Amino acid sequence: LEYARERRQGRPLKERDPSSPMIPIIEHADVRRMLLAQKAFVEGGLALCLYTATLIDEKKHAEDPAMREEAAGLNDLLTPIVKSWPSQFCLEANSLAIQVHGGYGYTREYPVEQFYRDNRLNPIHEGTHGIQGQDLLGRKVAMQGGKFYQLLVSRIRTTLHECAELTALQDGVQRLTSALAALEEITEALQALRKDDPERALANAYLYMECFGHVVVGWLWLRQAHTAQKALQNGGERPKAFYQGKLHACDYFLRYELPKPMALAAVLRDADRTTLDMPAECF
Repeated sequence: LEYARERRQGRPLKERDPSSPMIPIIEHADVRRMLLAQKAFVEGGLALCLYTATLIDEKKHAEDPAMREEAAGLNDLLTPIVKSWPSQFCLEANSLAIQVHGGYGYTREYPVEQFYRDNRLNPIHEGTHGIQGQDLLGRKVAMQGGKFYQLLVSRIRTTLHECAELTALQDGVQRLTSALAALEEITEALQALRKDDPERALANAYLYMECFGHVVVGWLWLRQAHTAQKALQNGGERPKAFYQGKLHACDYFLRYELPKPMALAAVLRDADRTTLDMPAECF
């Protein structure tokens, strides 16, 4: 971010005078796209980690036994996601940081290349995405008859209802509502298939986990946006730009990133066999 603010390269698209001063690269739309993606991934991943940390606190210290049970179940459900989602998409944020630096990002003059090398380990030592996906779809979603999966869906719907009351968040509410409905449809179809053909049902578990993770992180972003919008209306403790940044990052994630895995919803819903049908000798 600091580099993007200081590095000058190029001119506004409408500027035709070659002698005019160059502008900081943060003024270019594509650089802002990469910075927005990094913000959405990193702060979204942080929100996911903090939410599950709160569940651990509730599991251990809540006075109400029912609350402890709910927290423990939700934590178990989200464990494959909190292990896998940040390790995949925060690594992508590292990759984008290198890209923002251009050729400098690939050298040791700046630390971003080391950040990438260090964080590349995370999708490996925390368990591969494929295994985490099978754990989520094959075990965690179905545990206790889907009790905690339904509890999570209920909490997401509560947030959607609260955010729908704020005009500025209604577009995001519609986008997440559609994604949640698709996830529910996919989950129902794959859970039914898993009883008769578990190999086919779990063949695309990695993609299922990516869809599930995006819905959860989208939900957490919408929660942040709700808090930010209220703070802007009522005068929060942080600078105005802090809350506006949260709103813009939420919009970016729900408009640009959430649709990506959901675009393959039909692959999941139909339990596509492409990966199963490819013979080993054909690679």
